[in-house]
Amino acid sequence: MYRPLLIFQALADPTRLRILALLRSMELSVGEIAQVLGQSQPRVSRHVKILVNAGLAERRKEGSWVFLTLGPAPDLAPVFAAIDQWTRGDDPDADADIARLKAVRAVRASAAEDYFETHAAEWDAIRSLHVAEGDVEAAIERVLAPEPIGRLVDIGTGTGRMMELLGRKADCAIGFDRSPAMLRLARTKLAQAGLDRAELRQGDIYALPMPAASADVAIMHQVLHYAQHPAAAIAEAARLLDAGGRLLIVDFAAHDREDLRDRDAHVRLGFADDQMAAWFKAAGLSCAPPTHLDGELTVKLWLGRRLPAKL
Repeated sequence: MYRPLLIFQALADPTRLRILALLRSMELSVGEIAQVLGQSQPRVSRHVKILVNAGLAERRKEGSWVFLTLGPAPDLAPVFAAIDQWTRGDDPDADADIARLKAVRAVRASAAEDYFETHAAEWDAIRSLHVAEGDVEAAIERVLAPEPIGRLVDIGTGTGRMMELLGRKADCAIGFDRSPAMLRLARTKLAQAGLDRAELRQGDIYALPMPAASADVAIMHQVLHYAQHPAAAIAEAARLLDAGGRLLIVDFAAHDREDLRDRDAHVRLGFADDQMAAWFKAAGLSCAPPTHLDGELTVKLWLGRRLPAKL
């Protein structure tokens, strides 16, 4: 079918316009969209199929969940330009949907925070269930070894293990976490390790209280699979990097362990290399070939570097 006809047919429905508006804010699961819209998942899936067929959205299956994101930016630019021109930013239905989405995701984020508070004391053991932590830490040091650490930022520091591992090699080190219980444990561990100069602060991975270009290395160790919006977390980490700065993400490769969603509060079932590379690119980072460590669940290390600004 003629492509413009597909696009206009896809847009000729209020529900599909609402879905498109939600996807402009973030990548979403079909279940989240259904909850916000107050519609059944089968009905939402039918609308999603039409958007996908028109190239306005892309669908990615992850275990039993299906995630939706916008289609290619060049294709969507004229669509959004027309929508914005016609609505002139005044769309009360879309605003109400975004407000409901924030409420839905706040409930899920609160459940995850409760999990972190409850399991803070055994956190290091939980993270080492799948690949020996010593092997992971040795790989982290190898990947970062060719260059000085400089100014280190540990995003989602947990009990401070990455600060403990890398802090002595850094000119300065600061760790952020939302959980007060995690930060209390981290302070104790770092003091015992003689790293009293390392800073620990409460902070949100989507809005870190640091200026741009203030870090040489940022690390997210087993953090991203808890993130509701991984692309935004990567973009925020990239914002902190100075020219040539590096972002290291250590997390699971894509897997199908559905039990980890409920048992261990995992939001995402690992990540594919092409998915990570696309997020890095969108954040202005190059992406080196990943390092992988095989185990019950494969652990991967993705290293990105801040690209020079275009003149």
